[in-house]
Amino acid sequence: MDWYEKLNQYFPIEEMKSQEHMEMLLEEKGDVYYKDEGPYHVMMYAEFETFIFIDYVWVSTKSRGQGIGHQLIEKLKMKNKPIILEVEPVDYEDTDTAKRLHFYKREGFSHAQSIGYNRRSLATKEETPMEILFWSPNDESENVIYEQMKKMYEDIHTYKDEELYGESYQPVHEVLVFDQERDTNDIFDHLEEPEKA
Repeated sequence: MDWYEKLNQYFPIEEMKSQEHMEMLLEEKGDVYYKDEGPYHVMMYAEFETFIFIDYVWVSTKSRGQGIGHQLIEKLKMKNKPIILEVEPVDYEDTDTAKRLHFYKREGFSHAQSIGYNRRSLATKEETPMEILFWSPNDESENVIYEQMKKMYEDIHTYKDEELYGESYQPVHEVLVFDQERDTNDIFDHLEEPEKA
């Protein structure tokens, strides 16, 4: 199985970029967009001057619990820039969403509660609300994270979208909202403790 298939089997269709999109990013934005791949993991991320955005992380179920995810995050933390990523809200039917959140909580990520993020999938035409998590070495404000997310959305998510998909994603101002009064709870507050195996 190649790296794209691994990601494609793990992530829901509405969150996936096409293989052509990712290969184009790796080729044409190779100074920003990277693939870190090993026998048991695939991580796609974008590194900008002032922040890092994790696009996808896949760790093989065979190797879970061996610290591979932790090592990948540690490698990025050593660059000493905020690290941003998107997660879907907890779905109690899908235990993976809770596992992912537990992982990022352990890694010291915070929930950007004032950032609303909702984009329509070109694949399914459905709105996909996501939450933003971030790790910050220098206590960057959520406003700074919001500005960085806007840059990432325009440079990575919507890169050549019309050429690749035959239509454009929504403009950034329709997708990302900064609102300190946003009515949302901290996504980590309601996580149940994982059961010990």
